[in-house]
Amino acid sequence: MKVNELRDLSTAELEEKLAESKQELFNLRFQNAINQLENPKRIGDVKKTIARILTIIHERELQGSAM
Repeated sequence: MKVNELRDLSTAELEEKLAESKQELFNLRFQNAINQLENPKRIGDVKKTIARILTIIHERELQGSAM
């Protein structure tokens, strides 16, 4: 997902997306361990998505405490 799409989501939706992404990362790592992963680059993509989501959540927390 692109950053602009993630920023349009509410905090609750971001947390739900975060949980889904973490589950997907777990599944990808499991597939990689048993040599059934077709696209290893997907692991890096999911990690970046998780980092983006966490960054946006943190930014919102900082904005909320500054007000």
